[in-house]
Amino acid sequence: MSERVQIAIDGHSSTGKSTLAKALAKYLNILYLDSGAMYRAVALYQMEHNLSDQDLINRLEQLEVSFNAKNEICLNGKMVENEIRKMEVSNRVSGVAQIPEVRKKLVELQQKVPQSVVMDGRDIGTVVFPKAQLKLFMTASPEIRAERRYNELRSKGEEVSLKEVLENIKTRDFQDENRTTDPLRVAEDAVYFDNSDLSLDEQLHKAIQLYHERA
Repeated sequence: MSERVQIAIDGHSSTGKSTLAKALAKYLNILYLDSGAMYRAVALYQMEHNLSDQDLINRLEQLEVSFNAKNEICLNGKMVENEIRKMEVSNRVSGVAQIPEVRKKLVELQQKVPQSVVMDGRDIGTVVFPKAQLKLFMTASPEIRAERRYNELRSKGEEVSLKEVLENIKTRDFQDENRTTDPLRVAEDAVYFDNSDLSLDEQLHKAIQLYHERA
């Protein structure tokens, strides 16, 4: 693959963006990056240090967000992949993602990726990689997304209710779509991808077809 390939997968929370992005990146043998994990890491930092938004902004220069060799998210050199997936971080991440200074810092890091990449998030096709060869916008009904997320959290031993997860998803949808800086939008050239009734194999097959058609 001689040309640098950029594939942007945006969409609502808990639609399986990361799962599809990982599978597609593996098929194409290129890098996968989870931009949402970067925002979660910043939210974790704010939570652990009990910082106001302004305090967080003041500390951004001290904050290093990176990925290790296993593609796990690291915060100031410490792997925090498990910590960032907890419900308390999920409840905070959309608020952190609304802070313009945080978005500016993380978008700059994302745009510096030198190699071919599949990246998922909320603003990849509209802001980070506006010239990506393939853009997908993933969605599913809030109830289906809540059930998927609930099962995932329960499998990890986290005590949550389905109602709590559904409320979190609806709140995050509203915050993501209505924030002032880089709100969640469907890029004009994105393929709308509803996976409510699709298995992962079916999603991957469809994504591969779209990649060959467009890239």
